[in-house]
Amino acid sequence: MYHHTRRRPRRLRLVGAAVTALVLAATGTATQAMAAQDTARKAQSAKTPPPPVPTLTWSDCQGGFECANADVPLDYREPQGRTITLAVVRKKAADPAKRKGTLFMQPGGPGNSGVDFVRNNYEDLPAALRDSFDVFGYDVRGVGRSSALTCFDDARYTKAVTDAKGVPGPDAFGPAVREAAEFNQACLDNSGPLLPYVGTEYVARDIDLLRQALGEEQLTYYGRSFGSYIGTVYAAMFPKRVRALSLDGAYDPYKYAYRPYDYDSAQYRALDGSMSRFLDWCAADPATCGFGDGDPRGAFEKLKSDLDANPVPTANGGQANGYTLVYRLMFNINEGKVIWPSLGAALKKAQLRDNTSFLLRPPSPASFDFLGPNVVVECVDKDYPRSPHKLKRNVTANAKAAPLLGPAMAYGPPTYDHQHATACVQWPAEKASRYDGSFRAKGSAPILVLGTTGDPDTPYQDAVALSRQLDNASLLTFQAEGHTAFGRSACATDAVVGYLVDLKVPASGTTCADETQPPSTTPKKAPPGTTLGELRNGVNERVERIGDVS
Repeated sequence: MYHHTRRRPRRLRLVGAAVTALVLAATGTATQAMAAQDTARKAQSAKTPPPPVPTLTWSDCQGGFECANADVPLDYREPQGRTITLAVVRKKAADPAKRKGTLFMQPGGPGNSGVDFVRNNYEDLPAALRDSFDVFGYDVRGVGRSSALTCFDDARYTKAVTDAKGVPGPDAFGPAVREAAEFNQACLDNSGPLLPYVGTEYVARDIDLLRQALGEEQLTYYGRSFGSYIGTVYAAMFPKRVRALSLDGAYDPYKYAYRPYDYDSAQYRALDGSMSRFLDWCAADPATCGFGDGDPRGAFEKLKSDLDANPVPTANGGQANGYTLVYRLMFNINEGKVIWPSLGAALKKAQLRDNTSFLLRPPSPASFDFLGPNVVVECVDKDYPRSPHKLKRNVTANAKAAPLLGPAMAYGPPTYDHQHATACVQWPAEKASRYDGSFRAKGSAPILVLGTTGDPDTPYQDAVALSRQLDNASLLTFQAEGHTAFGRSACATDAVVGYLVDLKVPASGTTCADETQPPSTTPKKAPPGTTLGELRNGVNERVERIGDVS
């Protein structure tokens, strides 16, 4: 385990309404930077000795799983120097006679535990995967059991999300920037020595060491959401070491790393688009939806304002307001059409000020364990211009372009993807672990990219863009609402299994159209075949499960 003593660096100067503490962006194009960084990386690699491959000492950790720790370099510029300890887990292939190797399972995020991802979802994996592979996962550096980083403590995060509004006022920008600066200072105070080293280039290097530690010549990998970006960076850095990479709910890596405002804008519009289509369904099928009394959009806008003006007390003594509602919708809309009746029922409960509505559960300490790393990793990975004027222009534009959920996200505290710009533009730490090379992955084995047309979290066009940027990729399209395809579509799931097990690559342009439609009544559990547990959900506290809602 990586340990550090707390130190308090020079306190950041808080910004005012004009955000005067921000510095102007350095000149130079992203393309030039990529070429220069590629050259520098190759020169550095030629001079630097390889890091030692970790030794994995496995022990039983219940349920047939084995756990171990892996020591890897904290800073790959000094591969023989300090180390950080990564928590890893595996379950051996159920049929040794069919075993083909190890399957790395990478959750979304950033910030989700890969150990929990494997443990919580193993039994729901198709039998062909469990028979053919040792199923492997790990907590990436700075997350979960692998030296989890901390920024705001629970009390400060609770205050931030309690003070946030579902309908922010006209002067919300200045306070949002100041709170983001406080968040950044808390990151320095609580996790300063770790911050430079949690970016995705170092995560990809960790994966390659773990691959070697497991005795695998090449990598077999399923990554969803942010896990798709990790897989993309791995392929870009180690193309010849790819056996099979399935990238589900894919990122446009170039926009994510080099044009983050463009990336953010598409994500705002995708999220609001999903919410808009849900409200259209409520208007078309009011009996099943149960919310809105014929005007669901008007009812939703009024509900946000009413909750801001008069928050609902929660069972644990907290408060739920319009921001709480938006925050929960942002994640739960990921479930697709199967959840729509449950969303309608939960909105109706919120309208009645019934605090048993899962949309009125404020973010909890377990949520904060996810949200802090989510912000930090993206601030390390992304190259935001440092201009305060660009920040204000883009934040304002995103709030306007996504009126249903966007304003709460744009002007809220640093939490999930949509709320990172205010922190990342002011990011105070070094970015030693940021990947800033090409994403072509020239010479790799075929890579399978999956995109969902109505994805509210990773827009479908991101998957299209990734499939075009990669040198050797096949795109599978899932025509549906909701986030990711594997486990939500029998067609897509079969394609992924055939690819990972037997290297059968679906023809590029393959389309799956087997989305589960909204049930006529709110289900207590998702219909069979529409879920693989948390493969769809990530961490329970990140996305509240709705199976028990009646």
